[in-house]
Amino acid sequence: MHPTAQRLVDRLAAHGLTEIEVRTLSDSARTAQLAAQALGVEVGQIVKSLVFLRDGEPVMVLCAGDRTVDAKRLGLERADADRVRAVTGFAIGGIPPLGHDTELPTTIDESLRRFDTVWAAAGTHHDVFGVQTEALIAALPKSEVIAVS
Repeated sequence: MHPTAQRLVDRLAAHGLTEIEVRTLSDSARTAQLAAQALGVEVGQIVKSLVFLRDGEPVMVLCAGDRTVDAKRLGLERADADRVRAVTGFAIGGIPPLGHDTELPTTIDESLRRFDTVWAAAGTHHDVFGVQTEALIAALPKSEVIAVS
């Protein structure tokens, strides 16, 4: 396992997600479409972990792969790649939904609840992990679950 993915697995365990198995894909999983194709799942089952700024402060939005974040409605603006790496410890395309260098306020797309299991980046462009949707939400007890699109 890639050292970055292993670091994430350790951090996920600290959030109560102990039964996580990382899958390394032969092709890049940088986009929701690529990840879904590689895993043979619906695009909506891919969790996009996106960093935005609200009043200059970073926040995480977990969005279903087949949805987009209505940043204007939510009062958000995109964070640049350097800021994303600085607060999460991961590069864009490999950002997991939790286990970041800095704990971020998190908003979760309620449409993810359509699925029993969702898939998320595990720290690299090639590593992903599956998790029960409700277990992911429970691992982020301070998050809010709302419509983000």
